[in-house]
Order: sequence, then structure tokens, then C-alpha cells
Amino acid sequence: MRSPSLLTQIIVVANALVVIIAVGVLQVLPAEERRSGTGIPAASGTAGPGKAKGGASAPPEPDLPSADLPPPVVATPEFARQVKANEAGMVPVIMYHRITKKRRASIDRTPAQVRAEMERLARDGYVPVTAREFVNGRMDIPAGKHPVVLTFDDGHPSHFALDGAGMPAKDTAVGIIYQVARKYPDFRPVATFWVNRQPFGLRDKADQARAVRWLTSRGFEVANHTWSHPALPGLSRKRIAEQLVRVERMLVDLGAGPSQTLALPFGAMPFPRSSVQRGKWDGTRFGFKGVFLAGAQPSVSPFAEDYDWRAIQRIQSNGKKGECRRWCSQYWLEWLNRHPGKRYTADGDPERISIPKELQGNISSKRRQQVNAY
Repeated sequence: MRSPSLLTQIIVVANALVVIIAVGVLQVLPAEERRSGTGIPAASGTAGPGKAKGGASAPPEPDLPSADLPPPVVATPEFARQVKANEAGMVPVIMYHRITKKRRASIDRTPAQVRAEMERLARDGYVPVTAREFVNGRMDIPAGKHPVVLTFDDGHPSHFALDGAGMPAKDTAVGIIYQVARKYPDFRPVATFWVNRQPFGLRDKADQARAVRWLTSRGFEVANHTWSHPALPGLSRKRIAEQLVRVERMLVDLGAGPSQTLALPFGAMPFPRSSVQRGKWDGTRFGFKGVFLAGAQPSVSPFAEDYDWRAIQRIQSNGKKGECRRWCSQYWLEWLNRHPGKRYTADGDPERISIPKELQGNISSKRRQQVNAY
């Protein structure tokens, strides 16, 4: 996929407008509905991340599906042909926001919808990787499988909470991911959570740290989505740097470490673009390896010649109604199933980039020494 067409650029802008409007709707909801993933106040007996009822330390949770990757293989050209490897193909990076039983905005998804979409991904041979793994080209999934990047914006309480037994709450993003991983063992339980100043709705620093460390210790990524979710094009370069550095400092304090990825609020790119790539504020530097937009098509492979880490495409999780008729996840997953030759298919070998011979020209010159063509 080469430079975006005018139509694609228009659709990207349209998707950003949809996100802006939808997030605006969320801002005018009653405070309790914004805080609770179900649209009602959280049950008083529910424990927060890392805590059991009564404030005691939570007992060790039962075994959860592992995010460990399988042992690598050595991909020969013949093996790559057998598994139909195409590591120059497209990768769906799916964007989620709030998960709620009663949708109030177009970007809301119900637990049932999220669960159904992830089960569909599992059946179609997709294996989750984090945004950090994607931008580093470390999608070391089994041969014949397809990477998918599950991304959750805003650090909403519906993304992660623990129940009274210390397990991920049933209808949160993390709870659903583990449910699907139990049902489909090849579905790796990882995702990326891009957070603002109150990760997962938690105000207490100790609770925030427990939540972040619980996630990162199990393979999830927690990274930067700016401090207060402003529209960055309206800010000076200094204010943009402040927004990013404040989150970087928070994440380091909470145990996540410096972010390698950034999701732009509303998918809105400021000018100059370099203002969100690297910089410094108040003596603290930041720098990212991947900057993610809000729409409106799968990303090209990070190994591709036309891959641009400064503006990585995502697709909104949604059905095929209204503005999503052709540009959201249901449409694109169906399209990739109809065009399997356009989709990224792994070779299982982290040291090689396996592709059909006719696609050799699509690989970045920096990566061509790794090419395994068949």
C-alpha cells in the first residue's frame, strides 16, 4: 500500500472527527457514568487493582493464560511457502475506547461486542502483539498466524479492574482478553493501554502503581496518551512537550518505564509533526518509536518501504453502519479475509522476513538483508 490517496486522507480526517464528537459526548455524561465501565457506580464490594476487600493484600490469583511466545523456527524458503508467509502484509491495529453495557457514543463497545470481535480474531488466526512489539518489528508469533494489535485509549476503568478474588473483572478489556485466551489457546493475552493522568480511573498513586505493574508484569503495555487529552494542534510545542513529559514521569514512577509508543488524542496530528516524536520539557526528555493515529485502515508492515512510524494507521472497533460502513473493524477484517495475500502472515522466524519473491521491492532497504524470499 503506497502513499494514502486523497480519499483515504479524507476518511482519516472523518474518523478523527467521529472520535472528537464521541469523546465530547463522554465528557458531558454524569460523572459516575464516566468513571464506571457499566454506566453505573462500581459496586462497593468490588476490590480495586491489587487489593482485596478490606484493604488486605490480594492472594495470588489462579493461573492465567501466558503471554509467552513459542520457540522460534528457522524459516527456509520452502517452509515460508508452505505457511504462505507474507511479512510485508497489512496488520490491523484495532482502536477501542470505553466498554459499557449501554452505549452512549458511537465509539463505545459493549462487553459482548468486544468478546465477539476477539473470538472472531482468534478463529481467523490472529495473535495479539503490543504496539511496542509492532514498532520494534518483534511480532514473533507462530508460523502461519497473523498479528493484530489491540489498543485501548484513555485508560478507562472498563479496561482494567480486579474483582474481590484478585482476578480481572469479567467485562473489562483485560477480563475479556483472558476469557478468549482460555477458549482459544493461540490467542495471546496482550494489549496496549494508552493512558492519561488517572490510569484506569484510579486516583491513589499506590493503586495506580499496582494496576500498572500487574499489567506490565504479564506482558501488557501501558504507554502515553498525553496528560489531559487535549487536541494537540491547538497547543504550542512547549505545551505539547509538557503534556507528554508529565505522563512519561508518571509512568516511570508507576513502574511502566519510558513509553516507546504514543496515541494522539483524537488522532489529531500537530504541526510540526516532530513535536510529538521527541523533545524535552522541564529537564526531562521524551522520544517515541511509533506515533499512532485514529483511523482508518490497517497499518502497513513495519518492514515495508512505505511504513511511516510517525503516523501509524489504526481502525476503529465497530460494525458496518453509518460512517463505519467501509472504514471500521468489521469491514476491514472481512476485507482481509477476502484478500489473504494482502495480510501479514508470519514465518515463525524472528531473524528473517519471509515474503513472496514478487514483493521483495516492498521491503525497507534497512531490512533487505533479512529477506527470505520464495
